[in-house]
Amino acid sequence: MSNPVTIRPVTDQDFDRWLPLWDGYNAFYGRSGETALASEITAMTWSRFFDAYEPVHALVAENEGELLGLVHYLFHRSTTAIAPNCYLQDLFTSEASRGKGVGRALIEGVYERAQEAGSGRVYWLTHETNHTAMKLYDKVGERSGFVVYRKMF
Repeated sequence: MSNPVTIRPVTDQDFDRWLPLWDGYNAFYGRSGETALASEITAMTWSRFFDAYEPVHALVAENEGELLGLVHYLFHRSTTAIAPNCYLQDLFTSEASRGKGVGRALIEGVYERAQEAGSGRVYWLTHETNHTAMKLYDKVGERSGFVVYRKMF
């Protein structure tokens, strides 16, 4: 990459370039083939980025017309703060762009938007085996010490 990466909001013209990144992200977490997300979920996710009443947002990293990565984030209320919290839900970069600062730039793009929105914090989760990503996360954030519990329905 000789030119700098641009971090920008996704546009409705980006779908065909965003989709392979989205599919790659889901495949990384085992959602491919028979366990792939239903196309309705992808369609709903995409539509939320352009709905002013939805708190879900998307940024992409672009270089010379190629999308190199995506990040999806959302704002939500909290019982312990007046300002909204920002949850960085999905982060993915193409294999060819890893280790080149694209992931960091996407995270920093979320930081900027969270600050503009008056948010007091950005947080995210990753799988405990995602050691490569955690090397970056340890540089741009701090581990909270919380353990996540869930019950699926």
